[in-house]
Amino acid sequence: MNLSGPEYYGSGGEAIAKESHGKLLEQPYSQRVGGYADVMKPLIDFFVAAFLLLLTSPIMLVIAVMIKLDSKGPVIFKQERYGKNGIKFNIFKFRTMRTDAPKYGLSPTTSHDPRITRLGRLLRKTSLDELPQLLNIIKGDMSFVGPRPEMKRIVEESYTDLERRRFLVKPGITGLWQVSEARKEPIHHNLQYDFHYISNVSLQLDIKIIFRTAMVMIKSNTF
Repeated sequence: MNLSGPEYYGSGGEAIAKESHGKLLEQPYSQRVGGYADVMKPLIDFFVAAFLLLLTSPIMLVIAVMIKLDSKGPVIFKQERYGKNGIKFNIFKFRTMRTDAPKYGLSPTTSHDPRITRLGRLLRKTSLDELPQLLNIIKGDMSFVGPRPEMKRIVEESYTDLERRRFLVKPGITGLWQVSEARKEPIHHNLQYDFHYISNVSLQLDIKIIFRTAMVMIKSNTF
């Protein structure tokens, strides 16, 4: 399986991917990452997430009240995911679906999915449902940038040793896959994006991905 060819990178991630010449998992992880991913990146994540949580807390309070008024059920949706080193954790999101929807069912592919609540359509469209993941970052479960955390069912039923290499780093709210055209397809069908990120993780790359994420959200108003 060739992971480094330019055909693997959609328009959103292509420029980012080409800058490091397509080198994927060529060195031991500890040699590739060094101090940034293990020391500097977690510190940046923690302090930025804490600041954003304080800044957005009034918005989150309003959303919580609106969710309770819109439909029955909890404000926060929790789902078990796999994180760094294969350690499981609960990912937090604002609930956007009906309580009778299967907890580990397939993710909606359209805003017209009957499982989504009225308010949930707006929250998903604007990505405001992701705000509680700031708590995941503060807890150390996630990072702002990294591979998307995979659902427990998919990992335990079908993950190979190759796919488990995604667990070398913390999962992220956004990543190279999310800013590529391949985001329209399941992440486990496009692991080359995560392997590229793991091989080339750096502050510069994280900043570029965050910038691209903002551009994608502004352009499409969806995520």
